[in-house]
Amino acid sequence: MQFGPVPIAQAEGATLAHSIQSGGERISKGTVLDGAALARLAQEGVSEIIVAYPDRGDLSEDDAARRLAFPLVAPDISAGEAVTGRVNLHAERPGLVSIDAATIDALNAIDPALTIATLPDGAMVRAGQMLATVKIIPFFVSEETVERGVAALAGAAPAIRLTPFQPKRVGLVQTMVTGTAQKVLTKTAAVTAARLARAGSHIAREMRVPHDEEALVAALRRMAGDHDLLIVFGASAVCDFDDVIPAAIARAGGEIERVGMPVDPGNLLVLGHLGDKPVIGAPGCARSPKENGFDWVLERVLAGEPPSSAAIAAMGVGGLLQEIETRPRPRDANPAPVPVAAVILAAGASRRMGQHNKLLAVFDGEAAVHRVAREALGSTATEAVLVTGHEADRIGEAVDDLPVRRVHNADFSDGMAGSLRQGLEAIAEGQGALVLLGDMPHVTADHIDRMIGEFQKHGGRAVVRGSSDGQAGNPVILPPGIVSEAAHLTGDTGARHLIEASGAPTVLVEIGRAAVTDIDTPEALASAGGSFEG
Repeated sequence: MQFGPVPIAQAEGATLAHSIQSGGERISKGTVLDGAALARLAQEGVSEIIVAYPDRGDLSEDDAARRLAFPLVAPDISAGEAVTGRVNLHAERPGLVSIDAATIDALNAIDPALTIATLPDGAMVRAGQMLATVKIIPFFVSEETVERGVAALAGAAPAIRLTPFQPKRVGLVQTMVTGTAQKVLTKTAAVTAARLARAGSHIAREMRVPHDEEALVAALRRMAGDHDLLIVFGASAVCDFDDVIPAAIARAGGEIERVGMPVDPGNLLVLGHLGDKPVIGAPGCARSPKENGFDWVLERVLAGEPPSSAAIAAMGVGGLLQEIETRPRPRDANPAPVPVAAVILAAGASRRMGQHNKLLAVFDGEAAVHRVAREALGSTATEAVLVTGHEADRIGEAVDDLPVRRVHNADFSDGMAGSLRQGLEAIAEGQGALVLLGDMPHVTADHIDRMIGEFQKHGGRAVVRGSSDGQAGNPVILPPGIVSEAAHLTGDTGARHLIEASGAPTVLVEIGRAAVTDIDTPEALASAGGSFEG
């Protein structure tokens, strides 16, 4: 590449090296100069300008960045567009990123013109998060140099690899001694649920038992059958290999991988397994959401790669976390929003309304169920799923002009849980679910969008409920971890017990009387401003 000042008359076709103002407009660096731009500069008295010219065999910065990024694309890793010599690589799914440091170091040693910066090896990432950035420093670089870089990256194993998280049903056991405050245990469950939710997992069941070996053995055996991972928080810290938690794991039929780790905070972690079920004895610091050694082990377990004792031993370099408030964040680390699908429950028999179906009551010339579906479709929800049951044909006709996806619950008479289960199982994995009742005609698209906005503010991990003057009502948004538990819904209890078991925080969004206005009875219908035509 040739670089330096040249007279204006010789600059046509060259690449501008530094931005410059011309006629009230800014000509950005990297612009290929044409005759019109140069004429304007000449009229303003500019006689010389700093530019770059390619040599024979040179690639432009964007072409070079694209070529260098290509061998870094791997399963669940995508590359963005090349802009100003930069290509960013992003995770397509949440997971753990593995970096082959030797390969990246070899690339960066070839020529200062070629650079790749990555997240730390083993970092936990969200869907959409940037993993690495390829940046070409000059405007042009020789093709031969770029090909050397491509060859350095084209090894047998990917230089950057993403291991997606595997959603897991987690059993949480907390032990207690005299004086243990229940509010501490409740907070611990909520903090743990938030950690798990980042990886699409959730607490399926929690047990609180005395801090003794017998009680913990019984709890572990009871939990092991239908959970993928067990986490134990002890009322007292582990101080020996034969202490309550490791001893109970062994007596329950398990094996201990390691007691203690060279990460501070997090030293007092226990890792073992019962058959193929990992068991983590959490250090006391894991009751706080602040990063500690528990996170490093938990994230690997949730990615399906439990660390060996040797791998934990190797965590000491970089394991002093006390003075580190947060991990370094990538340049575009705005959290990717969690998509939310609307599930409209319209299967009930409307028994308290007498001979009429409340969902077909009319508000301003529009059936209630049509109104609810229309508002859902007008929101930022990804789609609307309508669950039918009683008088499915009539309900279907009422929304026939709307692009809702219908699923039918033939067992609607067994209670709401079956309809909710049908709706939640119909939406795509990894989505949150906005659960709407078909008989709440005053909920609007604006209400829904405000709730979805609050859901995104909490990283898609909180339960969000519509409220009226602080009174919780409907709709409700369920995080993906709770949605994945749909198969366990039974009876007429809705998702209440799943929410309680998950430990996820609940956030109320004020939407006025719409949150508590339904039309179950003729009196409620009249009060809400509806009627039956004819």
